[in-house]
Amino acid sequence: MLVQDFLENSADRLPEKVALVCDDQRLSYAEIESMANRLANAMREHGVKRGDRIAIYLPNSVPGVVGIFAALKAGGVFVVINSTTKQDKLISILNNCRATTLLAAGRNRELVQAVLAAVPSIKTYIQSGPAPQGAGALPAFNSDAALLQYEDIQRDGSDSRPPRVNIDLDLACLIYTSGSTGEPKGVMSDHSNVVFAAGSIVEYLRNIESDIVIGMLPLSFDYGLYQLLMVFKFGGTLVLERSFTYPAAILKRIQDERVTGFPGVPTIYAMLLKMDLSEFDLSSLRYLSNTAAALPPSHIQQLQAKFPWATIYSMYGLTETKRTLYLPPEQLDQRADSVGIPIPGTECWVVDDHGNRLPPGKVGELVVRGRHVMRGYWEDPIMTAQRYRPGLLPGERLCYTGDLFRMDEQGFFYFVGRKDDIIKTRGEKVAPKEVEAVLYKLDGILEAAVVGVPDPVLGEAVKAVVVADRAKLSEAQILAHCRASLEDFMVPQQVEIRDELPKTASGKIDKKPLKQSSSLDIAFDQ
Repeated sequence: MLVQDFLENSADRLPEKVALVCDDQRLSYAEIESMANRLANAMREHGVKRGDRIAIYLPNSVPGVVGIFAALKAGGVFVVINSTTKQDKLISILNNCRATTLLAAGRNRELVQAVLAAVPSIKTYIQSGPAPQGAGALPAFNSDAALLQYEDIQRDGSDSRPPRVNIDLDLACLIYTSGSTGEPKGVMSDHSNVVFAAGSIVEYLRNIESDIVIGMLPLSFDYGLYQLLMVFKFGGTLVLERSFTYPAAILKRIQDERVTGFPGVPTIYAMLLKMDLSEFDLSSLRYLSNTAAALPPSHIQQLQAKFPWATIYSMYGLTETKRTLYLPPEQLDQRADSVGIPIPGTECWVVDDHGNRLPPGKVGELVVRGRHVMRGYWEDPIMTAQRYRPGLLPGERLCYTGDLFRMDEQGFFYFVGRKDDIIKTRGEKVAPKEVEAVLYKLDGILEAAVVGVPDPVLGEAVKAVVVADRAKLSEAQILAHCRASLEDFMVPQQVEIRDELPKTASGKIDKKPLKQSSSLDIAFDQ
């Protein structure tokens, strides 16, 4: 099976069913299939060959969805780039993957001009939507790139299904992730990786055709992307939104569309927990899922109280394997601090620094084995060799996640922290997650991030940065709570209360700026 089969099979089986609700459009599987075929045929006519990288630089939108499947149908590899990515990084990614085709919004005319001048591999630019009024035609800028209009293709192009040219070992997509290094790396996912991962997740979420899933996360983020892929695989309906910037509007959309699946991240759930939800009818929600970072047990309890009729899935994954662990919902009450067991069809274990398997209760690096272990990093053999190492069978590769876990006697895994996030203070090791879990138990703490900052005496000092209700809490109260709950060496030396924490494009708390911050509102633990 190839990834475009998700759309093609559903279009053949459920042609009139609404597949996508986006902005003011409601499109059936047959309509999206025709649109993707038109765009794919245009790409092929303009030279796209098997394995070419096709970049999609659009917000969550109908053309973005169509572009993903058109790239696959044309035999190419899709590369979705977050629409907020700035020029220098955009050019760096495009040059890294040597994209031959760029699908971007007409409103980004000046940026696209700069890109065409700086990325010689691009031979075709497909403009979606009009350029700003009065902008005129797009000049060539020392580029031989052909300029096509997405809307013209949809009006005049052939909607015949292109012939298949790939097999499942061919690349389907590159997903760029910065990880802990800050440098974007293209994770290579072949068709079989994506098909397996999507199928395994659909299995444990128990998705069915009647499911209506809301997508609020960017399609450039694998969690957001897989909502689209999974829904089209099982023949459901995706309600695609740009973001969760306006929560009330999203909740109204859930109510009106009778959404059954809500995939979120901890920052989204932190916002939900602050809201009065009584004015919305959210009874249609069948499940809420979380990944990107672990939900604090206190937030899980609050979500259970707000959504007692819904099933909550706590999960763990990384782009390099898509999804890795999930907690069966029936285990939530007794193991709320666990992120569960390996997803169906995979296995995991914990190793020490020498690669030796560790018994239950010991902390070590999580290793993942399965068909969802991706192919490596695009043209980066050094980083690939560090992350992907020889497996149990000749030619097999395992993923060494870089994350520290422990496993209990029953085989449930518990996230401890990233190896490079562990704080070394007073000769002791502190896992930020343990301190964060204590902070979240304090009434008034909405978000928390714990980092290590350089200290001439301690080596590193534990610093807590929180979003809190200032009317309820002071730095001194936060420190007193930590002293009552943590060993001395784990108690933060610095506490800072902010109105918000920095976030990545995928909605995770971004700890890098917190480590670098110099203007601190600090309380010192003497």
